[in-house]
Amino acid sequence: MRMKNGIGGIGKQVIGRADGLSPAGQALLFAAVVLCALSVVTSQHKARKLFIELQKEKTQAQQMDVEWGQLQLEQSTWAAPARVEAVAVQKLQMQLPKNGQVQFIRIRPPSPQSSPENGESEARGAKPGNRPISSGEMGEKSYNGTDPQQ
Repeated sequence: MRMKNGIGGIGKQVIGRADGLSPAGQALLFAAVVLCALSVVTSQHKARKLFIELQKEKTQAQQMDVEWGQLQLEQSTWAAPARVEAVAVQKLQMQLPKNGQVQFIRIRPPSPQSSPENGESEARGAKPGNRPISSGEMGEKSYNGTDPQQ
């Protein structure tokens, strides 16, 4: 048998071979070709729908990134120390303490040799080493923005 070049020649060979099939075989072959064509169309349609959905999700993610940046900026604005102080003064009527209103309490760490002066502080649930502060250990100092240890 002589082969013809090109698609038309291949088609004639396939049709020539299909002509030798029974009508049921031809119908089965036709149904298979139709099913393959429909599955290709269906899969392409699904792929296009999924691609469109992917693009929408990417756009939404980009919008959320922009919104996240705006929210971070807004949070830093609301939490600015100057704004917090202004709200505390205006809405809560808070004010900075005046000289003499600030007291610092220093507690010396207990030495390992010392024991509680009386056992009742431990009996009341106080931790070992904690003791009452004598008036000589408390000093009144105002805080002027420097280290209170000075």
